[in-house]
Amino acid sequence: MPIIAENIKSFFQSFNSNEIINFEKLPKSGGDRIYFRIITSDNSYIATFNENIKENTAFLEFTNQLRKIKAPLPEIYKVHPNKQMYLQQDFGNSSLLNKLEENGLNDYVYNLFRKSLKELAWLQITGDKNLNYNFCITSKEFGKQAIMSDLLYFKYYFLDPLKIAYDKEKLIDDFEALSTYLDHVKNKYFMFRDFQSRNIFIKNDEVHFIDYQGGMKGALQYDVASLLWQAKANLPDDWKNSLLNYYMDCVENILKQSIDRTRFISQYNGYVLIRLLQVLGAYGFRGLFERKAHFLISIPLALTNLKWFLENKETGIALPEFERVLQLIVQNNIIDKFKPIQANDSTSLIVKINSFSYLKTGYPNDTNNGGGFVFDCRGLMNPGRFEEFKNVTGRDKPVIDFLEQQTKMPEFLNSVYNLVDISVENYIMRNFSSLMISFGCTGGQHRSVYAADALSRHLRNKFKVKIDLHHIEQNIHEQK
Repeated sequence: MPIIAENIKSFFQSFNSNEIINFEKLPKSGGDRIYFRIITSDNSYIATFNENIKENTAFLEFTNQLRKIKAPLPEIYKVHPNKQMYLQQDFGNSSLLNKLEENGLNDYVYNLFRKSLKELAWLQITGDKNLNYNFCITSKEFGKQAIMSDLLYFKYYFLDPLKIAYDKEKLIDDFEALSTYLDHVKNKYFMFRDFQSRNIFIKNDEVHFIDYQGGMKGALQYDVASLLWQAKANLPDDWKNSLLNYYMDCVENILKQSIDRTRFISQYNGYVLIRLLQVLGAYGFRGLFERKAHFLISIPLALTNLKWFLENKETGIALPEFERVLQLIVQNNIIDKFKPIQANDSTSLIVKINSFSYLKTGYPNDTNNGGGFVFDCRGLMNPGRFEEFKNVTGRDKPVIDFLEQQTKMPEFLNSVYNLVDISVENYIMRNFSSLMISFGCTGGQHRSVYAADALSRHLRNKFKVKIDLHHIEQNIHEQK
């Protein structure tokens, strides 16, 4: 990573000789792309490093072509000759999802969604004219094969692990029928492919789009379904309906003709279903196969969303075996399997979590119950070796970014969660009153502090349990 950062700085200086005031590695997003924010006295820039040349080429070509129609995409300032690095416009830190979380469901946020959909319709339809799709990462068109791939992903990674009996041949026949139905849209235009509120940035109350390198030709409905049914956004049904109608108005204005709204909505619902099943497939792969706790926690919400959809929406096509199976997986007994036991007002359990220094204080005093866990963080790279981190702790952003992005802390904590969750759930059921968990590192300043905070958040979010948090070397005590 230090070599990449130095190469980025050198590349930037070949474009702008002004002194770099701030150089910050941004949190990792999808794929293997690495982003840096570079601030000088005159401007702020985003530098991207990615060894996937095909992906970079798709992003750069789509940007160059779609900016000609004044689509709200970033300006590209410079591309390295090997195409592994490029500099682009910085839209800041505030995404549409951030605005929704900060402001709630108010008129300001609603209008931002309207702006996003209006710009999306313009990008899809007008941008499709004369667009060169030869640079697509995978296929040039999102058609029947791609839809089948998404359905099979759901089947293999979520449905099959549940061990629910179904007729395999009939289910595949229904997959084929749904894929054919959704592939037969009247017109296909540019498909963003990952159009969600995290990829829409707000600057000066205007919307700007990023991360469209996976674009291809496809149905208009797909991107709208992605935005309006994003699980994290959790938009109410009246917003979804009114925003969909507004989007169809925009489409008709651009096409200068009316569309068959009944068929459009039916196929839109089909793409919503595809997106909901994509999410369950991803949660199944990350949670049921890779055993990542965060994804397991998210499964009940995804199933609840699917249940509401099945009760309230129609796809316009009969899929008997598929519909039967979907009704089975949204039953309460299935949803409850993924819901953790949670504490309530009468729960006596208090989880005491410590960070400590092996060098200065040694192990914390044990609880009266004995037992518990002690995790040694010294196997992880130590931020304390670097001068810029010596006077900050595991609660400061530079250290947090370092541990999350340049060490194996995420893998370490995922293993911790899997172990600790078993005991916390059992202790709640048995009405135990105390469990102690400690994290040690050399100085009790960086790694152990970060890990203790992370586990505290995880247990509060998953089990709603009371936490007694002590950062012993930092002399911090919190009860929640």
